[in-house]
Amino acid sequence: MGLSGPLPARVPADVKELVLKTVDEATAAGFVRGWACSLWQVSDDRVHRWRAPHRVHGTLIDLAPGGNPVHGLLPAEIDAVLAIAEQWGEVDRSHRKLAHRGSYEGLVWVAPSTFRRVLAAHGLVLPDPPARTPTSKTPWPEWLVWEPNRIWIWDVTHFTKAKRATFAIVDMVSRYWIDTLTSTEETSTQVKVIFERALIDQGLDALLTGDRLDLAADDPARPILLAVSDNGPQMTSDATKAFMVLMAIAQHRGRPHTPTDQAWIESFFGHIKGEWPHLEDITDPVVLDAELARVRTIYNTVRLHEAIGYVTPDDEHHGRGEAIREARRQGLARARDQRLAYHRRTITTPTEETP
Repeated sequence: MGLSGPLPARVPADVKELVLKTVDEATAAGFVRGWACSLWQVSDDRVHRWRAPHRVHGTLIDLAPGGNPVHGLLPAEIDAVLAIAEQWGEVDRSHRKLAHRGSYEGLVWVAPSTFRRVLAAHGLVLPDPPARTPTSKTPWPEWLVWEPNRIWIWDVTHFTKAKRATFAIVDMVSRYWIDTLTSTEETSTQVKVIFERALIDQGLDALLTGDRLDLAADDPARPILLAVSDNGPQMTSDATKAFMVLMAIAQHRGRPHTPTDQAWIESFFGHIKGEWPHLEDITDPVVLDAELARVRTIYNTVRLHEAIGYVTPDDEHHGRGEAIREARRQGLARARDQRLAYHRRTITTPTEETP
């Protein structure tokens, strides 16, 4: 007698009865009990455990799981859990917070998982947080032209060990890192300094002629570029707004609590800190400025950027990007033709095998 595998965790009563009968008969015939149990691929200890309920209850049917654990909650504790959920559910909205609320208020001391089980047992569901009022995304202005030096995106990041905030301006089209300013403050003063430097560096200050500045602030012909940002206080301050109007720069801000509206600059800072992680370990602000300048050169002139077709931002910003991409396309086609010609020249016709 034998089985193809060991008995499962839960064994039917008739199988248990057959095993016990077989083991008893084998033992009465002089065989070792362990050997008889091995024929069923069941341990002697397990067979012995089956005998106990059979002697006590007269049955081999497994009892239903459950029972009353000695560490179970007291009725008063269950009532306290339900009372806390009713009183504080709208405030805390989490079984973890509510469990701590119970001890904070000195009412009941239970684990968060226990609190959740009590709520589930009574069919209670905590309220969801109220939904925010949806906001529509501000459309791009109709006068916008998608080319370098027409859309700048800017933001501030922090290097905590150096105790500095770093402003950065990036061209949204070419991904060119235009300028950086590191400071201990984040105010409209820093905004003015970095934008004035960036305008001069890119030669856009020459566009600030009297004829352009005489136009109304909402005239589509007035802005020389569009500055995209989030809703930080340095972006929305009256001083910044007045400066942007004076510089003929239109502002475009994303929706509150929606960082994807500024995905370009968020991705930029992520790459800078991810690919040059030593920047966040610098403690000397002077060293930080020097390293940011070095990294900026590498980012603009060496690092290939996926979003602009694997050319450098400097190539794209100065109009060389499309020529480089086209040269690659032609090179791939030329290499393919060369491979085809080579293999067609060198391929030989297989000879028939002799029987």
